[in-house]
Order: sequence, then structure tokens, then C-alpha cells
Amino acid sequence: MPAVDKLRLEEALQDSPQTRSLLSVFEEDAGTLTDYTNQLLQAMQRVYGAQNEMCLATQQLSKQLLAYEKQNFALGKGDEEMISTLQYFSKVVDELNVLHTELAKQLADTMVLPIVQFREKDLTEVSTLKDLFGLASNEHDVSMAKYSRLPKKRENEKLKAEVAKEVASARRKQHLSSLQYYCALNALQYRKRVAMMEPMLGYTRSQIKFFKKGAEMFSKKMDSFLSSVSDMVHSVQEELDTEAEAMRVSQQDLLSGNESVYTPDFDVASPVINRNLIQKAGYLNLRNKTGLVTTTWDRLYFFTQGGNLMCQPRGAVAGGLIQDLDNCSVMAVDCEDRRYCFQITTPTGKPGITLQAESKKEYEEWICAINNISRQIYLTDNPEAVAIKLNQTALQAVTPVTSFGKKQEHLYPSQDVKNMEILNDRMVPKESAPIQDSAELIAPGTPIQFDIMLPAMEFLDQNRGGRRTNPFGESEDGQKEDEDSLLQQMFVVRFLGSMAVKSDQTVEVIYEAMRQVLAARAIHNIFRMTESHFLVTSHDLKLIDPQTQVTRASFELVSVTQFAAHQDNKRLLGFVVCDAESPGEHSKSAYVFESNTESEKVWRWLCS
Repeated sequence: MPAVDKLRLEEALQDSPQTRSLLSVFEEDAGTLTDYTNQLLQAMQRVYGAQNEMCLATQQLSKQLLAYEKQNFALGKGDEEMISTLQYFSKVVDELNVLHTELAKQLADTMVLPIVQFREKDLTEVSTLKDLFGLASNEHDVSMAKYSRLPKKRENEKLKAEVAKEVASARRKQHLSSLQYYCALNALQYRKRVAMMEPMLGYTRSQIKFFKKGAEMFSKKMDSFLSSVSDMVHSVQEELDTEAEAMRVSQQDLLSGNESVYTPDFDVASPVINRNLIQKAGYLNLRNKTGLVTTTWDRLYFFTQGGNLMCQPRGAVAGGLIQDLDNCSVMAVDCEDRRYCFQITTPTGKPGITLQAESKKEYEEWICAINNISRQIYLTDNPEAVAIKLNQTALQAVTPVTSFGKKQEHLYPSQDVKNMEILNDRMVPKESAPIQDSAELIAPGTPIQFDIMLPAMEFLDQNRGGRRTNPFGESEDGQKEDEDSLLQQMFVVRFLGSMAVKSDQTVEVIYEAMRQVLAARAIHNIFRMTESHFLVTSHDLKLIDPQTQVTRASFELVSVTQFAAHQDNKRLLGFVVCDAESPGEHSKSAYVFESNTESEKVWRWLCS
């Protein structure tokens, strides 16, 4: 240890300039020491505060580890191994918290307290003695100046003795304060070394004691536990690495695919369409009316669930019911110059929601799926097989079918004898015709009409003067028409198609017409259907436009020679009309419809 510089006490009374100069050096050193001590104390207090914060933090950490068991995780709930491991770690953290609390107390006693005492006692004492020394020096200078001004010619012994006594008192006081000040400055050179070493000694010993206790507490009983946890973490990391690699490969495979997966309607020319769907899901645009003439289109996620069409907005937990699809109908519509729009109509004929698909494939699959669901195929034991069977009509269209192998008698088992006789008298020949080949029923290549077009003169006649068909059988002047022309019943139907036939002697011609119409619609992707009101009166059948009340077509009952329903789909119905073109020549046409109600009810009204 190098020698310590000192102020010579014997020079304090003389108070020479050299002594004063050396004193200023000691005073500068004391000021620097005071500033450094304040900074060192702040650093030590920060360490102590951090240790206290560590105690609070470890205590909070222990509580959070125990709270893992009470968390309502959506995934990974009930991981008992994880819960037990974290509970053990919580116990370890509690034990460490005890050590941290003890360490904080030791730092306060052995590190912070000594430096505080040094600053408050030694440095404050030096500062106080410096002030007292300055006051004594000033008092001595004043007394000396007063003594020096004593007159020489008129000496006053009494005044001189008083002033001399005052000087002696001031000099004695200065001498005493300077001696105390010099001693304090000399002692400070030793005390500063102790003040710097003692807190760090206490800090180091406290830390060593903390680590020793920690090692003694955990070194033995924690080894096996930490080893098992380390193995578990390593195992999870390996699984993560494997999964990350698999996801990377999968991501590359998905990104290396054809760019067409990102392009909507990329296969518009020849889309691959599954017409046997009994459930479907995907995004569609839903048309909403926001005013009398304004609409908005919202892109929402739709999916089928049983016989219901559900909608689930993005971010919603579950979907909601939009439309009951049982016995409903779906058709393509033109809407606001948008592509791939279709409309779902309720069983009562009321227009339902209008949707838009993003591609031709989605558009046609949604229509096929809704059609399949509306037939309640999903309630059968094997809905996929039933859907395939019902949609095999398109495949059968390319090969002639000799017979359906089914007779009309089993179509209406619930009808009474009277109605059967009436129907036979009206529509079926007395002698049953043998089953004919399809070519004998309908000529190959016969064109099919998919929409009902009014002749020009008939349309003008109906619209001349603003006249419309009155569905209640009343004329515009309020007079009732003849009773045999009164409306008996109205049904909501959709026209599927019509075609010329060669024979009207058997209902097989209607079955063949149904098959060819449905096959042609499926092959040519024609989903648009014209909806009409099917009015059954006492002497004719009328198809009336539901919007304009214009009669689209009218058939006299005497010209209807055959009427039948589809064997599998009871909502499909058809009839044959025989019209006289010239004397001795007749043209026969088969008309096919889809009804919102079962065709059996239509048949009842025809017979009544």
C-alpha cells in the first residue's frame, strides 16, 4: 500500500501560503471523493433494488407456473406431464426466492449500509469542519485588521489590551479549527480506502454465500429432474425439427403446383364437374337488397348440413341457417350482369336467395348439389349411391333404351278405383300397348325445346288492350265465366323441356321424354328453368307467367292423351298433347315439368 499524504499539524498555527496551497489540494481531493461516493452509492442501491425486484419477480413467476393448470387452453388441455413439471419448477422457484430474499437483506447490511455511513459521517464531517475553518479564518483576519489600526501617537493601553486579547482569542480559535480540519482531512485518506473496500467485500461474500446455499440445496436432488426435463425438451425439439421439415417440403410441393389453382375459372372450357354431390362447401357471393333499387354482394362461406344451407361469416365461431333445401328448386339466373349466378326457390314458389359462384365448376357443382339435397337423398341409407343412380341419366343418353321395365299401374297405388277409371277413360287406351323400343316412341335426333316461347300473334292477342289472365276465373267487367272454365287448382312448376313424339299409346313415351330432356340438360349444362303457374281448369291446362299473368301455353284436356310421373323423383311429371294439324293428321308432343308439390296431387286434380 503506498504512503498516505498528510497535512503537517505544526504548520497549522503559522498558516503560511504553502500550507494553504497544500490544503487546497486536500480539499479538491475530498470534493472528488464526495462526488464519486454519491455515484457509487447510486450503483449499489440499484443492485440492491434489482435484488429486491428479483425477489418479487421470482415470487410472481412461481404463481404463474402454478396458474398453468387453471388456464383454459383451446389446444393441449389436460397435459398432465406438463402440469406436474411446472408445479415442480414452481416449488424450486419458491426455494430460490427464499435465498434471493436473504441475499437482498445481506446486500443491504454489508454493501449499502457501510457506504451510506461513510458518506453521512466522514464526508459530512469534513464538509462541516471546512465551513468552521473558514469562519475562524475570517474572524482572525478581522481581529488582526483591527489590531493593526491602533494609533501610535496616542496609545491607549486599555484599548490595546482589549484588542490584543481579541486577536489572541481569534488566533486560538483558528488554530483549533485548523487542527481539527487537518486531522479530518488526513484521516479521510485512510477512511476512503476502507469505505471503498468494505461494501464490495460484503457484496462478494453475500453472493458467494448465496451460490453455496443454492448448490447445496439443488445439486443432488435436482440432477435427475433436470436430466429428465432436458430429455423431454430435446425430444420435443426433435419432433419440432421433423415437423418443420415436413411442413417445408409440403409448402414447397404446394407452391410448386400449377398456377391455375390461384386463377378463378381457369378451366372454364372443360371443367371437371362432380354431379353426384350430396354436400358442398365454399365461398359464394350473397345478394342483399339495401334499398328499393340498390343491392350489395357479400362474400361469405356457405356449406350444406343435412337438408340445410348454412352460412358462416369469416371470424364467426359457428354457422347459421340460411335456407331449408328440402323440396326447394335451384335455377340459373341473370343478375346485375354478373356471371355464374343462381337462385334458390322455396317449395311454395317464392324466390329465395340469389348466390354467385366464382367459377363455372363451382357454379354447376353447387346447383347439382342443391338439386340432389332437395330430393332428400341425404336421408337414404347410401346417399352417394342414390345420387349416382339419379344422375346416370346423362350417361344413358348416348345409348338407346328399349324399355323402362316399369308399368304405370304401380305409380298410383293409393288411388281409388273411380279416379283410375276416369284417368283411363281420359288418357289411356282400353287395350294396353306392348312395350316399345325408344326409337318407336321418339325419333332419334328429335330437337328439344327448353323454354316456352309464345307465338307472336298469340302474344299480341293476350297483351292487346292490357288484358291478362285472371287466375280467379273472372272477366274484367266483373261477370263470371262459365262454370266449366273456373279455376280448380294452381301449382308452381318449372318447365324442363318438350319434344315431338311418335306415339301416345303408352306412358313409356313420357318416361323416354323425361330421360332425354334431363340427359340433354346435363350434357349441355343447361340449368335455367322457366317457372310458371300451372292452372288446372275444368276444360284445359294453362301455364301462366307469375309476374305478368300472361298465358304462356294452354292445352285442352281432350288433347292430353297421357300423363305420368317419374318413378324415382315424384316431383317430375309429364304429359302428351295430341293436336290436329290437318284432317286426318295429328302432331304429338311430350312436355316435362318439375313441380314444387308431388305429381300425385296434380294427377288428383286432373281426375276430379
